Amino acid sequence: MSEENTKSIDGGRTFEERVFARFDAMDVRFDAMDVRFNAVDARFDAMDIRFDGVDARFDAVDARFNAVDARFNTVDSAIRNVDSRLQTLEVGANDTNSRLERLEIRSYDTKPIWEQALKEIVDTRREILETRREVSKRLDRIDAVMLENRADIRDAEDRIDKLESKPT
Repeated sequence: MSEENTKSIDGGRTFEERVFARFDAMDVRFDAMDVRFNAVDARFDAMDIRFDGVDARFDAVDARFNAVDARFNTVDSAIRNVDSRLQTLEVGANDTNSRLERLEIRSYDTKPIWEQALKEIVDTRREILETRREVSKRLDRIDAVMLENRADIRDAEDRIDKLESKPT
């Protein structure tokens, strides 16, 4: 086994040169893979930055949803408050209705009394009107008598004046 047999296989390069050439080729391939991995790593870093931005946006949206949720809770509380107040008003209205029913029942009991009172009021008005007419007639008669008396007094005064003015 001579050295010449191993030399002629690869066109005159020695085994060590071929192994180192392979290592150099592998090194070039590893360098290319490093470049590709660095590019992938840079893309991952860019995506990480974008995800941080998206995360910040989600945090902002989450904060807005929390604010809206707080508003809804406030509105819900206000509605519950209004509902309780309406229930209180409803209880008061029911109480008022029962009181009105009792008063209506009582009014039916007092209805004859009110009808009698109304009749008496109407009768009293009628009597007052009749009395006014009578008083008015009497006043007219008194006026007539008074005018007559005035006329008589004037006549008497005229006669007295004539008698006093006559020379005797």
